[in-house]
Amino acid sequence: MSDLFTTDEVPKSHKSPLTPSPLADRLRPKALGDVIGQAQVLGAEAPLGVMLASGSLSSIIFWGPPGVGKTTIARLLADETDLHFVQISAIFTGVPDLRKVFEAAKLRRQNGKGTLLFVDEIHRFNKAQQDSFLPHMEDGTILLVGATTENPSFELNAAVMSRSQVMVLERLSLADLALMATRAEEELDRTMPLDARARATLFEMADGDGRTLLNLIEQIMAWKVTEPLTSDQLGKRLMRRAAKYDKSGEEHYNLISALHKSVRGSDPDAALYWFARMLEGGEDPRYLARRFVRMAVEDIGLADPQAQTICMHAWETYERLGSPEGELALSQAVIYLALAPKSNAGYVAYKAAREAARKTGSEPPPKHILNAPTKMMQEQGYGAGYAYDHDSEDGFSGQNFFPDTLPRTQFYAPIERGFERDLAKRVAYFEKLRAKRSSE
Repeated sequence: MSDLFTTDEVPKSHKSPLTPSPLADRLRPKALGDVIGQAQVLGAEAPLGVMLASGSLSSIIFWGPPGVGKTTIARLLADETDLHFVQISAIFTGVPDLRKVFEAAKLRRQNGKGTLLFVDEIHRFNKAQQDSFLPHMEDGTILLVGATTENPSFELNAAVMSRSQVMVLERLSLADLALMATRAEEELDRTMPLDARARATLFEMADGDGRTLLNLIEQIMAWKVTEPLTSDQLGKRLMRRAAKYDKSGEEHYNLISALHKSVRGSDPDAALYWFARMLEGGEDPRYLARRFVRMAVEDIGLADPQAQTICMHAWETYERLGSPEGELALSQAVIYLALAPKSNAGYVAYKAAREAARKTGSEPPPKHILNAPTKMMQEQGYGAGYAYDHDSEDGFSGQNFFPDTLPRTQFYAPIERGFERDLAKRVAYFEKLRAKRSSE
């Protein structure tokens, strides 16, 4: 069996004293109760806690960001359930390797030992590779525990999902990171040479990733300093961890959703924050400019017709100035959108009209509003009885413009906000005239 799949530790006599284990390895919890964070999964009333208490463990998919304990929890689950732990990575494992894993698990099972197969980055396996797990999951040869940083509902086969329980692991809180730092200092038998603010800055740099924090602590502990470092000094010595962001993945959609809903919720500060988060993650400002125009027409509409113009001008300004100056124009558009009066009346009316058109798409217009350029069309009644609105009292004829078989329907219902307040008065005015004309 390849070293890729074995869990036997190298004997201590074979380990070089010149290469001590990394801090992250030395602090690896020995029991599930020692795991920092993830109470929503590990607590007594949480899904995994209930499974263990009942002695009935099903296959699991751990979904969460890097450095939150997916591998550690999987190892401890094997210990808790007396299963042989096997770890593979979807990045480095091919079909021949999987066959070896399954054959070894079958032999183990015949000898009365079960196998917990931990698959890191399981979303990297293609459909056929994911399907290969199914018969071995179903007959009990393996207990599958997969780990993924991507949304399983997008990346994993429905068959694998139906046989597993998805458990969401969350990024570590600042309190969790502080506890981890304390454990690290106890292990190293000294405190970090940081003042209080620098210590807080370190936790922010880790960005919820425990592994990153421990790696940073190892670096800090290796420095030769005589006085506690300040936050500014720490920032010069360490690189801040890049924010988690995938321009084509779920994080992209999460952040644009947060930005859009902040605008819709009239919160300019939150909208600016998510706008800045996307820019810091490397998002194309042109994509954001296009989304701003969409927000203007979908969530503001005629409550403030100027909003669309503001967005188009901001987009044009960005194209002329480029980065970084052009982003300022986009930020101003975000503020304007967030503070503009909101209305989706036009959007709702559009969708309702499209739905009506789909249902009655073959109905012809009434003949009185059709042109009659030929004599035959005149004989067929085209244009007969048409009232020229400009010749009517108030410039309004009140004629029917819907198909003869379709009752008049109100799609657009303006609201009492912004400019639509004036449009609502116009709608009511014409409805009153229409009733008057129909009674004459």
